[in-house]
Amino acid sequence: MAANTRSAQDVIAALNLSPHPEKGYFIETHRDGTNGTAIYYLLEKDAGRSHWHKVTNATEIWHHYAGAPLRLGLAWDDGATPVRHVVLGQDLWRGERPQVVVQVGEWQCATTLGDWTLVGCTVSPSFSMDHFVMADEGWEPNTGGTGNDDDDARAGSK
Repeated sequence: MAANTRSAQDVIAALNLSPHPEKGYFIETHRDGTNGTAIYYLLEKDAGRSHWHKVTNATEIWHHYAGAPLRLGLAWDDGATPVRHVVLGQDLWRGERPQVVVQVGEWQCATTLGDWTLVGCTVSPSFSMDHFVMADEGWEPNTGGTGNDDDDARAGSK
């Protein structure tokens, strides 16, 4: 049976995922010393948007694997740049992309656009909690009034 016909709980059990501090579930699948890490990450609709967070020393690459598309909010919190929304997914003709790169120090949050989404995140150099910053509940990036909406924009449209 294809992953998209299974429930989130089926996928969580099959991949042995554990609760993630940002919301959702994850498991680290690869670590190459300090060179790089990879995880599976599943976010359910009922969890809502993940917490705003950033990695201060590494580039993070998101990959869509299964389930609904996932909207990423990306921001610099510089008082001038609007939040950019991109959608991870398989429908290239609707602007979805199977891969999205998050720059070093760029704030990010995620929202599934369906019941659940399974993605992968590859981080280089390796992920370390020493370089992870999670915003307080309710925090939003300072865009200087340039826009901070939470719409369903597809990749490249913002």
